[in-house]
Amino acid sequence: MSPDEPLLATLVDMVFPLEGHSLPRDAAPALRAALEREMTWLAEEPLAGIHPLKLVPGTDPDALLSQRTRLLLRLPRERIGAATELAGRTLQIGEQTVTLGHPHPRELLPHRTLYAYAVAADGDDEIAFMQAMNDELQTLAVRSQVVCGKRQQRDWPAGALTTFSLMLHGLTASDSLRLQELGLGRHRLLGCGIFVPHKSAAAVGE
Repeated sequence: MSPDEPLLATLVDMVFPLEGHSLPRDAAPALRAALEREMTWLAEEPLAGIHPLKLVPGTDPDALLSQRTRLLLRLPRERIGAATELAGRTLQIGEQTVTLGHPHPRELLPHRTLYAYAVAADGDDEIAFMQAMNDELQTLAVRSQVVCGKRQQRDWPAGALTTFSLMLHGLTASDSLRLQELGLGRHRLLGCGIFVPHKSAAAVGE
């Protein structure tokens, strides 16, 4: 690879349009189960992830789907063909259903600042969580400024889970792609530990 050739991640985000009326506001466990029924290999892909759904804000148990709501799956490149076969299928998610449109792949791009909506923690202690994150980053040999954000408690059928949002700033291009591929923490199929470019950040090299 020449110095001017862009870095290419081993994973991509598959972006599916959604057709439906509403979904459970906290749909992550039911969404994972529905996708694992359709893609029996999904749980065997250690780096696969399901992005949190962006639903219409509110307080009702069910959230309306907007026309802009998309299902994003972070998958290895070799699974693009298998994921494309989901087009046209209807998923049962709790008491609601959604139909998946034809997807397109979205490349992971290196950004200096990345954000994860939720990263799984072992408990409610923010200091302990930050220490665990710094330990993971050190293991990955990644240098970054780490900013901890909102704590959320998720009461899922399989048990309660505490998460924190997390922002990483000052990343090199290679470290940025590495973090988007590997993530931090557990429960990637529940939307945890999946990093995306922060909306205020520019791509490295721009």
